[in-house]
Amino acid sequence: MSDRFELDTANEFIARHIGPRAADEQAMLQTLGFDSLEALSASVIPDSIKGTSVLDLPAGQSEADALASLKAIAGRNQLFTHYIGQGYYNTHTPAPILRNLLENPAWYTAYTPYQPEISQGRLEALLNFQTLISDLTGLPIANASLLDEATAAAEAMTFCKRLSKNKGSQHFFASSHCHPQTLDVLRTRAEPLGITVVVADENELGDVSDYFGALLQYPASNGDVFDYRELIERFHGSNALVAVAADLLALTLLTPPGEFGADVAIGTAQRFGVPLGFGGPHAAYFSTRDAFKRDMPGRLVGVSVDRHGEQALRLAMQTREQHIRREKATSNICTAQVLLANIASMYAVYHGPQGLTRIANRVHRLTAIFAAGVAQVGLEVEQAFFFDTLTLASGPRTADLHARAQAQQINLRVIDSQRLGLSFDETTTVEAVKALWALFADDGQTLPDFDALAASTHSRLPHSLLRESAILEHPVFNRYHSETELMRYLRKLADKDLALDRSMIPLGSCTMKLNAASEMIPVTWAEFGSLHPFAPASQSTGYKAMTDELQAMLCAATGYDAVSLQPNAGSQGEYAGLLAIRAYHQSRGDNDRDVCLIPSSAHGTNPATAQMAGMRVVVTACDARGNVDIEDLRAKAEEHRDRLAALMITYPSTHGVFEEGIREICAIVHDNGGQVYIDGANMNAMVGLCAPGKFGGDVSHLNLHKTFCIPHGGGGPGVGPIGVKAHLAPFLPGHAHMERQEGAVCAAPFGSASILPITWMYIRMMGGEGLKRASQMAILNANYIARRLEEHYPVLYTGSNGLVAHECILDLRPLKDSSGITVDDVAKRLIDFGFHAPTMSFPVAGTLMIEPTESESKEELDRFCTAMIAIREEIRAVENGTLDKEDNPLKNAPHTAAELVGQWNHPYSREQAVYPVASLVDGKYWPPVGRVDNVYGDRNLVCACPSIESYQQA
Repeated sequence: MSDRFELDTANEFIARHIGPRAADEQAMLQTLGFDSLEALSASVIPDSIKGTSVLDLPAGQSEADALASLKAIAGRNQLFTHYIGQGYYNTHTPAPILRNLLENPAWYTAYTPYQPEISQGRLEALLNFQTLISDLTGLPIANASLLDEATAAAEAMTFCKRLSKNKGSQHFFASSHCHPQTLDVLRTRAEPLGITVVVADENELGDVSDYFGALLQYPASNGDVFDYRELIERFHGSNALVAVAADLLALTLLTPPGEFGADVAIGTAQRFGVPLGFGGPHAAYFSTRDAFKRDMPGRLVGVSVDRHGEQALRLAMQTREQHIRREKATSNICTAQVLLANIASMYAVYHGPQGLTRIANRVHRLTAIFAAGVAQVGLEVEQAFFFDTLTLASGPRTADLHARAQAQQINLRVIDSQRLGLSFDETTTVEAVKALWALFADDGQTLPDFDALAASTHSRLPHSLLRESAILEHPVFNRYHSETELMRYLRKLADKDLALDRSMIPLGSCTMKLNAASEMIPVTWAEFGSLHPFAPASQSTGYKAMTDELQAMLCAATGYDAVSLQPNAGSQGEYAGLLAIRAYHQSRGDNDRDVCLIPSSAHGTNPATAQMAGMRVVVTACDARGNVDIEDLRAKAEEHRDRLAALMITYPSTHGVFEEGIREICAIVHDNGGQVYIDGANMNAMVGLCAPGKFGGDVSHLNLHKTFCIPHGGGGPGVGPIGVKAHLAPFLPGHAHMERQEGAVCAAPFGSASILPITWMYIRMMGGEGLKRASQMAILNANYIARRLEEHYPVLYTGSNGLVAHECILDLRPLKDSSGITVDDVAKRLIDFGFHAPTMSFPVAGTLMIEPTESESKEELDRFCTAMIAIREEIRAVENGTLDKEDNPLKNAPHTAAELVGQWNHPYSREQAVYPVASLVDGKYWPPVGRVDNVYGDRNLVCACPSIESYQQA
């Protein structure tokens, strides 16, 4: 038997994923007073939900075997040449960006830059992105990315609704020349808000007085380049705002929207080096006028100063975000697309203004030459002016031409039975143009002479709309054009940051666990990265097999009956889940059910999402232990029983505890006609131990970028699929390219499809046994930290047995009273120890929420505990007067290398400042800036690269 075992391929992945070794596990269990993981789990999981796990999955595969299995599945996808366009383009990802950014854990394992002192590298890359967008769109302020073009358009619609002076209108105009998927998402977003989306040809538009806003496409989806100046003036005359969805590459040659009157520009940065990926993830953009900056959705990188007066970057105006404003938030956006925005920004840095303009001119010139030639073979081009996209009047030949194209592994855009479309991009070649002429020509017909047409064909851009303003004049876009320079620039930025490749990131609720290399490898396979999301289904059977299997795996993990993979962020998953509940009630004639109960401890996206879904938020109380106050919940459920739509509850609770009354809570809601939405943010404590679909949940979203190992990417990508019980399955998000065509919540049918293989690999390698063990080890690690630190910092909430789930909350509020030291001071001091801070002041102000995950070793847990204990000793020194109350290592943290070599005026030593524990001597992380001044940054808002003058002065 042992000989046979040694011949089998060993699956070592579970042990590679989980940090503590067997001896460490026993030592930690002994610290907690348990003799096994099973005994610990039995004490943590409430009796009422024990046995609800239905994790029926096979044993895990080895890394090599799982990669081989997935490679075989990927091989079923067919790699055609795509001319479909419609907002998605083939592109070349420059190799130094592929290797040094997309495939580099220093970039993809970083967290959202809420701690700016350890995020200066990615913040600079995002500032470059904002500058790129502002320059190209001609609008002074841009955000740090949104999820995709269609959801950005939906954000623009609600943005116009808030700011338009035409307050009585509920009508939003959307051009019929917009991308179809954008129009679908607009309709989904508008309906719960009582907004009517009117889709029509703007060239035939009469009276515009009844609209609060409008969306135009530039160039149009079918290829036309229209002059919108007079139309925008008409909308402005009726107090409506105008958003323009604009192609970034075209804007290097065309007058930008900000220069012809647009109030908002939105779009996608996908064609700036980001693979097609069957629809995502891609970075969208949003830019607007300076006067509207406080209403702009998404994150905003701003320039501030640190405590030494040196320039420092930070996320600006965070009070706009859903974390703070809750149901009053302008959006529920949580995840951005930071990693993809950084790729796009570096694509612009690498190519520079001349390179981008050269690419755009080449694409347009090939399109113009093709148009001239295709007319010679008898097909009419419908556009007088165009950039890269054409509509051909192909008449009765249309179906045959599509068939001939696919026989040559070419995809053209399907428009209708008499017309077809095609879009060129930077990968299009002269040979491809000639091959297309041969495709469209009749047998034996003489083909156009490329060289002759190249000599005689002129620009087909309208002269009145040619761009005159300069782009990308800042030095950052005019220096790093050699691979050596770009490689060093990317390394320089990465070295400024602290990501998972350096140390544990103990953020509660955010689950910063290992993103294994074997999980990441398939993301950049051509079989997954090179498919257009609207290619015929016959070409994506590998994707179909992978997504079908992944949906089944997630059903097994959650106890739900069906899963949608479309939502491309946790916030989108929340939204899709509430829309499914809303549609279910309406299907039963319960049109008045619009009350959503939400505990006071809930994450800010919950009430913001409920508001977006057309629901009224009613807050329920929590008791002293952080649990839902069941009697208050019961009273409010009964009070609103005729209008109760849903309860949104996080489980385990936002306080990191398995609430024992969860079954009773679900029953109360059901008994009063509502549905139960269980937020899956804390699913990392449940997989294999209990299943929300089996203990009362009707729908849950899952954060694949938390529990299921998709990396956070510095603040995005994320994936937020939803699992539902069978009665809600008919109301899952649809798409024009799916069986159910209504209810799209994002542009592509499978959202951020190209990163789904990460989760497939994780589940396949872990298997059912490994997933259960991961949950148990996450609980063990959290309880070990809580036990080690409880004598130094009170643990705010525990279950009835004194244990926590997968995270614990330390109460620092008494320390502020005794020493003047705040939670901010502790967070910044942790940087000096080489750690990212835990989650600050959520869900309780003045606390730290710690989630170690199962991936961290006992050595790393102990290193963190040592840091926290040493910080407590420093606080004690402040309390007893040994350290000055104002001039101490905590108030001045973090300490930079520049400060260390300058004049030292502090009453404590340099050694205490930067080497508070001896282990740091071997591997010190040096923060590039001191503590950032948030107030200064908001009062002196700068959201693009500093001026050339300030750059030169520096």
